[in-house]
Amino acid sequence: MENEKQTQEKEKIETPQEAPTPLVPEQNKDIVFVNELFEKTRTEIQKVVVGNDDLIQLILAGMFTGGHILLEGVPGVAKTLIAKLIAQCMQIDFKRIQFTPDLMPSDLIGINVFNLKKSEFTFKKGPLFSNLVLIDEINRSPAKTQSALFEAMEEKQITVDGETYPLGFPFFVVATQNPIEQEGTYKLPEAQLDRFLFKLKVDYPSFENEINILDRFKNDFTTAKISTTVKSVVSPKDIKKCAEIIENIHIKKELITYIASIVHETRNNGSLFLGASPRASMAILKTAKAIAALRGRDFVTPDDIQTVCYPVLNHRIILSPEKEMEGVTIDSVIKDLIKKIDVPR
Repeated sequence: MENEKQTQEKEKIETPQEAPTPLVPEQNKDIVFVNELFEKTRTEIQKVVVGNDDLIQLILAGMFTGGHILLEGVPGVAKTLIAKLIAQCMQIDFKRIQFTPDLMPSDLIGINVFNLKKSEFTFKKGPLFSNLVLIDEINRSPAKTQSALFEAMEEKQITVDGETYPLGFPFFVVATQNPIEQEGTYKLPEAQLDRFLFKLKVDYPSFENEINILDRFKNDFTTAKISTTVKSVVSPKDIKKCAEIIENIHIKKELITYIASIVHETRNNGSLFLGASPRASMAILKTAKAIAALRGRDFVTPDDIQTVCYPVLNHRIILSPEKEMEGVTIDSVIKDLIKKIDVPR
């Protein structure tokens, strides 16, 4: 009996103990969640759209931080299609509004209708009461109609006849505009432009990507693939969780100073008539954190900040008349001022 006991104790000593499973830090789990959500969404969109990786990343960064997106590009570069596909990837309501010169503010926000049976007015909600609202050709309606978007985009609510109606979560506006065509269009007021987190320029596809587009749709003229292959992979709860995770991304004090220096430089630049506001500083801060999370990091780098500077600033600053006559572009001014400021190490 004693020999058996000694044998058991010996086996217990000699048998290697299983190493404890290493705990993954909670922050890393969160970052993995955001990154995987981005990859799943990009995979679904790219079942239809060829290329545009950076564009998709920036749109999702804007949405995960509660911002609105303005897509600018010539006709036929898939601006509307990308917005539709993003809505299709998310389990949210979607409305599309075609802006025209005769569109009225009530056509967007809704109107009080008199109910004869009840002898009272009831509010009939407009298409802005949705989660993702696509506004096609936003510059085709006058300022009066565009101003109906101000309260909805900034405060996520709509006021009609003194009654305030909160909008649901999430609420995003994705607007498109054509930069070339001028006939029948209205310039967006600065206050309206400032409500957009990003202005993203949708360029022509590369030669290789254009071949891929033709090859992908050579037997699908009606683009039936859009409705049959793209699946919903993001829920409203996922969007809310991503927003909370992004808020907690770490950013050094030196990088906060770096953001402030970039925005401050726009206000003291001889090439600019109008510089960026503190809203632009906040936009750079929030979206730099979002880009870091989408790239799989829990901290912000100077590269994240530089990535978002162009889409955040290009619609918020105005060239001086002299520089505009010389043919200087907004992007070149932003590039020069970023080069001028020392990057934190």
